[in-house]
Amino acid sequence: MNKTVRVALVALLCVGAAACSKKQEVKPQPQPEQAPVTAPASGPTKYTPADLDTDACLRQRVVYFDFDKDEIKPEFQQIMACHAKYLQDRPMAQIRLEGNADERGTREYNLGLGERRGNAVSSALQSNGGSASQINVISYGKEKPVCREHNEDCWSKNRRVEIVYTAK
Repeated sequence: MNKTVRVALVALLCVGAAACSKKQEVKPQPQPEQAPVTAPASGPTKYTPADLDTDACLRQRVVYFDFDKDEIKPEFQQIMACHAKYLQDRPMAQIRLEGNADERGTREYNLGLGERRGNAVSSALQSNGGSASQINVISYGKEKPVCREHNEDCWSKNRRVEIVYTAK
């Protein structure tokens, strides 16, 4: 046989073999189910001023921080969602976020840290649906400690933002 015919025959056999081979079915990876974002499970469909004293989530009005940090810890995210929902349900409600720091550091540094912490809580409330017009941030720095001892346990209680409702 001619060389050209042989090459054509081999090429034809290769194409035929490739066409007859089984194709593997590529299955898409299943997407992990994401839980829908909903209102707090224990909360009512619409908050009222009475819920500030009766709802377990809304009664928690202090957010604690790590040393020299202004990031909100994951355990306080649900509290942010509850208070943001209250602000959504009650457009006339007003809150004051009082940022605090422990006694370590200068007065100026702690005032700035308290303000950053208050702003972090404000941002979390706003990202959960609260309105910036309902939120006022103030920093007390190290001027209003809840504990006056000089140890880590006491200092951790002073690194906080208190949520104070000025209008319900």
